[in-house]
Amino acid sequence: MFRILMFLATNIAVMALISLVFSLFGFQGLLAQNGVDLDLQALLVYSAVIGFSGSIISLLLSKFMAKRSMKVHVIERPENDTESWLLRTVERQAEQAKIGMPEVGIFVHGSPNAFATGWNKNNALVAVSTGLIENMTQSEVEAVLAHEISHVANGDMVTMTLIQGVLNTFVVFLSRVIGHVVDRVVFKVERGHGPAFWIVSIISQVILGIFASMIVMWFSRYREFKADAGGASLAGRNNMIAALKRLKQNQDAPPMPEEMAAFAISAGKVQKLFSSHPPLEKRIEALQKG
Repeated sequence: MFRILMFLATNIAVMALISLVFSLFGFQGLLAQNGVDLDLQALLVYSAVIGFSGSIISLLLSKFMAKRSMKVHVIERPENDTESWLLRTVERQAEQAKIGMPEVGIFVHGSPNAFATGWNKNNALVAVSTGLIENMTQSEVEAVLAHEISHVANGDMVTMTLIQGVLNTFVVFLSRVIGHVVDRVVFKVERGHGPAFWIVSIISQVILGIFASMIVMWFSRYREFKADAGGASLAGRNNMIAALKRLKQNQDAPPMPEEMAAFAISAGKVQKLFSSHPPLEKRIEALQKG
């Protein structure tokens, strides 16, 4: 779930920065033709530039941001047997999945967790928490690594970038249209844009962004089942099931940072719409049926 959070957070920050720069340099003129009517074609281009810039830059920065924020220790020269085993296991699985060897790292956290991120399948990072190593058997850790390698091999981050870019485009586009309509119809502004345009556009962008996040999270949950299946093929179905059961047993372990609470596995009905992972029970059931 960590890679999803970092991607979304960076994407939002980049979009906000680009919007600010465009405003400061007067590019908002693309939103109006002769100061009165919306030029929808220009607005769509403007929205796509902002939308895809946010998602693409998020993807390119994903590995760097993950390393910095989680203080990942990248294993370059193994210092113990555990690090040697992690490198050998990831190397073998990467060869099986026909991808380039990812960087392998460890981050300090009591919660059993792992993530994979990177801008392409041959330049990725796979990191595991100290809690994962301490609370799982080697075969279970191997299954978790295989799950993350499957995410990389499936190109999930790139696919998510494209989906997020399209959603960003429509969020920016529709928020500006709504702001324009309110400005013209409700506040009767006839030329340029009044304060209502900016206020309504910002509020609309936030609300539409929430719905867009739901779609991204739905896609993430769908891809988790695919990664579980890929992990089962690389490390064995029984090992993958055992790893998920172990995760379920450790749900009371120290949680990930507070800013990730919205993506927790255990959540209420509304919160589940923003969860990047399906319930562990459903993932285990899917593997057992398969």
